Amino acid sequence: MDQQMDQPTEQRAESAQELDTRVLQRTAEHLIEHWAGVFAPELVERMVFESYAALACTAKVRTYLAPLAGHFAADRLTALAHTRTRDQTSVPQVLFVDEEDTSRSQIAAALLIHYARGAVVARSAGFTAGDAVDPLVLEKLADRGITTEGVYPKPVTDDVVRAADHVITFGASDGIHVHPGTAQEHWTVGGLPPGTTPERVGEVVEAIDTRVKELLEQIRTATPSPAATASPRTG
Repeated sequence: MDQQMDQPTEQRAESAQELDTRVLQRTAEHLIEHWAGVFAPELVERMVFESYAALACTAKVRTYLAPLAGHFAADRLTALAHTRTRDQTSVPQVLFVDEEDTSRSQIAAALLIHYARGAVVARSAGFTAGDAVDPLVLEKLADRGITTEGVYPKPVTDDVVRAADHVITFGASDGIHVHPGTAQEHWTVGGLPPGTTPERVGEVVEAIDTRVKELLEQIRTATPSPAATASPRTG
């Protein structure tokens, strides 16, 4: 029998926490090197461990919690860097926020990423991050050829809100402090409670798809072309 399984539950939990700490420390070291000259090492390390704590608050399965925290921290640092260097030529950023980030916000972000093809950065978050993305949501997106590998529910944080040029909320919209210059919309698309049928999920995906296409067209119309933002030639 596996030696770890012979250990009492308390010892196995302690061993798991020690392993997570080592993974988080290695992640912090990597991100500190990546963001050298941009962020102080202390800020990067704090971001990694804060991200872990934020995900741990609602996680029921902790097996991959440390790696997910690393991805979460990396994205938050990218958002923070965008906030510091934002100008007219920056790639537009959109944040979709739902109650638990398990359905509508994930659908919207995945669709926008799919249609924008790198022209827009899309993120999703929840007021309280759920345990996992709804499997029916993943199935319906996969039917459209949309890759959803690695997606997971995330709590909304101020750094991703600050980075967003557009904040789109579903369900309750209280609790989001949108910063000056950020456009905010509330999309009235029905939720997906437990037990929702595949047909209903498909209807919600279609409804969000229509709104995402409209949003993308709005962003494309409002975003200056490179030629428009280039400095006029003199001679």
